[in-house]
Parts: sequence; C-alpha cells; structure tokens
Amino acid sequence: MGANEHRQAREFEQVRQRSLHLVEPLSSEDCCAQSMPDASPIKWHLAHTTWFFETFILEPRERGYQAFHPAFKVLFNSYYNGVGARHPRARRGLLTRPAFDEVLAWRRNVDARMVRLLQDAPDERGLAALVELGLQHEQQHQELMLTDLKHLLAQNPLFPAYLDSTLPESCPVGPLTWLDFEGGLAEIGHRGDGFCFDNELPRHRQYVAPFQLASRLATNGDYLEFVDAGGYRDPALWLSEGWDRVCSGEIQQPLYWRKEAGGWMEFTLHGLQALDLARPVTHVSLYEADAYARWRGARLPTEAEWEFAARDIAISCGDLHPRAAGSDGLAQMFGECWQWTGSSYAPYPGYAPAAGALGEYNGKFMVNQYVLRGSSCATPHGHARASYRNFFPAGSRWQFTGIRLAR
Repeated sequence: MGANEHRQAREFEQVRQRSLHLVEPLSSEDCCAQSMPDASPIKWHLAHTTWFFETFILEPRERGYQAFHPAFKVLFNSYYNGVGARHPRARRGLLTRPAFDEVLAWRRNVDARMVRLLQDAPDERGLAALVELGLQHEQQHQELMLTDLKHLLAQNPLFPAYLDSTLPESCPVGPLTWLDFEGGLAEIGHRGDGFCFDNELPRHRQYVAPFQLASRLATNGDYLEFVDAGGYRDPALWLSEGWDRVCSGEIQQPLYWRKEAGGWMEFTLHGLQALDLARPVTHVSLYEADAYARWRGARLPTEAEWEFAARDIAISCGDLHPRAAGSDGLAQMFGECWQWTGSSYAPYPGYAPAAGALGEYNGKFMVNQYVLRGSSCATPHGHARASYRNFFPAGSRWQFTGIRLAR
C-alpha cells in the first residue's frame, strides 16, 4: 500500500469514527425517531452513509462481493433512482428494524472491508476519487445529524440538551458597518485545489457590479428589533409565499425562539437558553431573511458577490452554536451560519453532471432551491470553502441558516 492509500485509509477511519462520536451522548431511542419529513433518524444517517460505501465502492470492486443484507439496498437508498427502489423519506422513522445495534454491526463490517480494499487496491485514481466523495458525503450527513437531532429534541417538552455545557453569555457586539467591494470581472467556482462537488464547476468568469456587504451577520438583537417593530405583521416586506406562511401561523419568529414570562428564550443543542442578543440569528427561512433585509433597506447578496468577498477569508470552525462577531472587518463568513443569498440554485455555464447514478448527487435538485454560502457551527472541520454551494428550498429553517445583508 502506497502513501496515498495509507493517508486515505486513515482519513476514512477518522471520518467514520467522528459519526459515531456524535452519537455518544444519545440513547438508542434518540437515534431512531424522526421529527418531520425533512429530517431523518440518526440511525438512518449512520446506515445511509454505510450504504453509500457498500453500493458505490464495495459492490463493483470487492472480490467475491456479498451484501451484508440485501434489503438494506432499498431501505437506505436516499434519492438515487438509478440504483433502484427506495423507502419513502417521510417514513424513515418507522424503520424499527433493523435494530440500531444491527446498523452499527453493518458499519463495522463495511469499514473493515473498505480498509482491506484500500490496502489491497493498486494506486487507482478512480477509487481514490470515489472514496473522497464518500467521505465528503458522510461529512455532509454529520452536519445533518446534528441539525436533525436538534429539531427532534426541540419537539420534546422537556427541552433536553444534547450537550451538558451551558453557553456562555457573549460580550456586546459593535454596530454593523458596510464594507465596499469594487467588483469587476471575477472568476467564480472552484479553483482546482483539492476536492469540490460537481455543482462548483466549471470555474467561469462573471461580472460583479460594485457592492457593499455587512461586516457581520445579523444578530438576535438586530432581528428582535424587526420582530418588535411588527415585521411579521407587515405584508409589504414579504414575498408572497412567505406571507402565506406567516398568515397560516407556520412562521412567527425564528424556528427555535420561545416567548416566556421572563423574556425570549432559544432552544440550542445546549438546551433551552436565554436569547443571547449578540449571537447571530439563526434557523430563519429565505422568506424571513429577505423580509428582514427589506426592513433594513438592504437586500441579500448574490452568490457571486458572496464568493467574490470571501475569496481570501480564513476559514474557521464553530462550536455547535453560532458565536458573536469577535473581530473587525468582514467577520463570520464561515463557521457560524449558512448565509442565504438571493440566487436561485442553477447550473454554472457548461455544467455537466457525473455519469451514472452519482450524477444525481446535485444536478437534479437545480430547481426551486436557493443557494446558501459559507458554513455553519455544525459543519465539520475541512468541509468549508469559498466556492461551496449549499442549497435548500426557500421555506427551510431547520439548518443553521443566518442573514448577511448586502446593498
């Protein structure tokens, strides 16, 4: 086994182990419940990421391949129609069988087989690329594990904490300032150094007009002003679909805010906490972000503006809840909240999806979604870059989504 295979085998074991580390504070009951159709049980995440390695790597490459359990190919397929049938997403929480312990046994089995394959395989570029994609895919699910779990725990009237520690109160932040960017003919998309998903390609030139970005994310205190000023009662601020959701009672404040007798509270992975006015507002939809921006006399940035501004920004990692801005200049671009842009999720000029079922990874979702940029406090280390294109429907709120203003 060469140096590259040694390195990738090590990375494989580290990424797979982190998924199990995230599960350590949980009970098996925590891992098997599903709180809404958009979220999945922790057990399903652990199984699906294992399914990915067994389906796309072991099945076509392992000598004498045998599936751990033939039914798992259907149960834990997510959206790959090219692979075959799949269990309905909204009913993943009904999969009481296989038991949680059997899923963990499957992971151990696949992990051992993957390590043997990496040790025995020649220096094959195609295999290395597939393994890297599988690891990046698992890192995406590690973030989803945390956000799906947070939504699940928030449904419990006991408001149980995932983490035992209490969030420290932040120091007050300074006023938001506006930073000027000259724009011009910019190179947009992945630069070619290291891994990227196919939706970050091809790198292309795009004209960016001069613009301004807010120096930091909108805070809970900033957004509370919008709430107190009647922002959720003014139809002039809202896109039509967003106003429909306000009128239906679906959205009345950020997802995890609660008005108690003693003031506003926020549910976090640390449990129910007093609302910290200095920390970034999070778990807001595009509709809310857009309405807030209008109320401030601003707008959301385009994804090209965001990437232009973030080109040389150092990437930081969060601590499972967004932190207050701690520096001057352009702050909080990474590691706190995914930032809504005003850009619809669409292919770059010349985009071509990968061949086969793996081509379903990104391209087929390029409709009715909006792009988010940056990374969040739940994003794994090494999984953020300026060209990364996250995407969700406009009404999504269960991810760590925040607001960066532009004008």
